Amino acid sequence: MNELFRRFAIKMSDAVGSSWMFMLALGVILVWALSGPFFGFSEVWQLIINTGTTIVTFLLLFLVQNTQNRDAKAIHLKLDELLRVAEGARTGLVNLEQLSDAELKQLQDEFDRLCGPRLEKLEELEEDVDEELEERGLDDNDGALSQHEQRAVGGVATAGR
Repeated sequence: MNELFRRFAIKMSDAVGSSWMFMLALGVILVWALSGPFFGFSEVWQLIINTGTTIVTFLLLFLVQNTQNRDAKAIHLKLDELLRVAEGARTGLVNLEQLSDAELKQLQDEFDRLCGPRLEKLEELEEDVDEELEERGLDDNDGALSQHEQRAVGGVATAGR
């Protein structure tokens, strides 16, 4: 049953995500809207589109979730393989998605501590760039310098210190 649903979900997600399906859905809505005067914009006329869209949305929810789950698993496996073969990588990071929220928070805090000094250095460099731009009479928000040029100015500013 799982394999059958998997194959069905793949085919349906490809079909539903196509431009042809969008055009079909747009056509259905146009036909429904144009039929409004014929049905006197009655409650039944409104109920038809409401019921139809609710059913389609409900079914598509499961297809989208299945596709997202499969894609996430594939990405995790690829990342796990990269961690496994990368020299010096902490292989304990493989299968992080299996950790509890508390364990993930603890790991995030550890990475924050490791990256803290680097982030502070980046903020200092950004301040140096802003000062250099100000000294030159340029505002970094006026588009006078590209990001690449601003980085170069920042490099000059920090190299002279």
